[in-house]
Amino acid sequence: MTDTTHASDSYWLRTAPGGPSRPALEGDTDADAVVIGAGIAGLSTAWELARTGRRVVVLDAGRTAAGVTGRTSAKLTVLHTLIYERLRRTRGPEAARLYARSQTEAIERAASIAAELGIDCDWETRDAYTYVRDPARADEVRAEAEAARQAGLPAAFVTETGLPFPVAGAVRVTGQAQFHPRSYLLALADDLEARGGRIHEHTTVDGLTEGDPCRVSTTAGATVTARDVVVATHYPVFDRALLFARLVPRRELVVAGPVAAGLDPDGMYITPEENTRSVRTAPLGDDTSRRLLLVTGEHFLPGTGDTRERFDRLTSWATRNFPGVSPEYAWATQDIDPTDTVAMVGPLHPGTRRVHVATGFGGWGLSGGIMAGLLLTRQIEGEECAWGGLYDPRRLATAVREAPALLRKQADIARRFVGDRLRPAPPVEALPRGEGAVVRAGGDRLAVYRDEDGRAHALSARCTHLGCLVAFNAAEKAWECPCHGSRFGVDGSVIEGPATRPLEERDI
Repeated sequence: MTDTTHASDSYWLRTAPGGPSRPALEGDTDADAVVIGAGIAGLSTAWELARTGRRVVVLDAGRTAAGVTGRTSAKLTVLHTLIYERLRRTRGPEAARLYARSQTEAIERAASIAAELGIDCDWETRDAYTYVRDPARADEVRAEAEAARQAGLPAAFVTETGLPFPVAGAVRVTGQAQFHPRSYLLALADDLEARGGRIHEHTTVDGLTEGDPCRVSTTAGATVTARDVVVATHYPVFDRALLFARLVPRRELVVAGPVAAGLDPDGMYITPEENTRSVRTAPLGDDTSRRLLLVTGEHFLPGTGDTRERFDRLTSWATRNFPGVSPEYAWATQDIDPTDTVAMVGPLHPGTRRVHVATGFGGWGLSGGIMAGLLLTRQIEGEECAWGGLYDPRRLATAVREAPALLRKQADIARRFVGDRLRPAPPVEALPRGEGAVVRAGGDRLAVYRDEDGRAHALSARCTHLGCLVAFNAAEKAWECPCHGSRFGVDGSVIEGPATRPLEERDI
């Protein structure tokens, strides 16, 4: 049994570690399209573009499919907790219908790609459920079931599920899917290269010059000149439309371990209760007597609270409800929530025709990323898409409804920007081994980590994105920015954007 108070590699990364190491971009090159980000959204878009005959270059600061996509719960479903009643209420029945149609088309596309390329990715068809245990919330899921059904989905309200505890009610949508996301994407990357596409890993993009053509530059000084640019870095590394004001980062934890096949709840489940609990299983190779149980939950703002306690709570929930499960994996993932519910996919800002963005998928980046590949390819091809307007980042119709959430987010950022600088800081000598904290030194704030040998490593505590103070995540041994979700290693290196520059080293 693993120590679930500390994060490890995800099951997907452990069981599909392969794929060739692709070289960093050196020197200048050109293409028809450059895609920044080699996750589900970036690779899906690059692959779709390559199928049209375009010359495509993909740039990623890390490894292919090893970021957020490599740490997902890997559900492919149109049932996104309680979104359809919210869309019906705030944007009308047609918006809910278009959302359902776009997500359904994405899942069907993934199924056809897996079949066409013969990808061995543990594809399984499962029903999806959003459930509640509190009887007071039963009407909430009943309304969601009706809204989903009106949107054209095979949805129903049920009170019986395969879970090992009773529920007050659930929305069930039949015919959804689950798979091994990294196996799928590594195969997609291989096929992209077979079609002439190029993928460059360990290549951090830090500059964009818009024009016809556009030019993308990297921290190493290389450039790519291309007619179209797609920014698919999860949180956009370029923000020329103030998207950062409309996006909220959220981390979630995952614990996973073998469970007897007889305890498989035979479905994909999620509840908004208990700070979110999501459950599914996956095959364990040829061992038909057991399944891998994956439990996700405990969402929180990066850089806040004790992540180890959250891992403990999630593990306790899993072992209490699924007796005999022995967690062998514990990892965390990061989602980006839009303040108005729907992802942002399309032109980056009102003044551009050549720079596109895909972001804000909430916890549903798999179907959302595949949808983004379809939508952006159609737009770049000059084709109309019925649901393009729903995801348009330039949308103004929702501005009034979005304003309260946007103002709350900006107020929270302002509070942290000022308040974190006033918080008392511990002395460096009080730091235990293996721990980190922001300390005061000579009027400055330093992010100090004391390693297991007792040596202190000091960095500037100011996030290189917009200057908020970072905080230490002891479970993952990382510095995190609570304002926009940038994450850094204890050596200051960038783990996750939107920051592109490392934290600066400091002397104590």
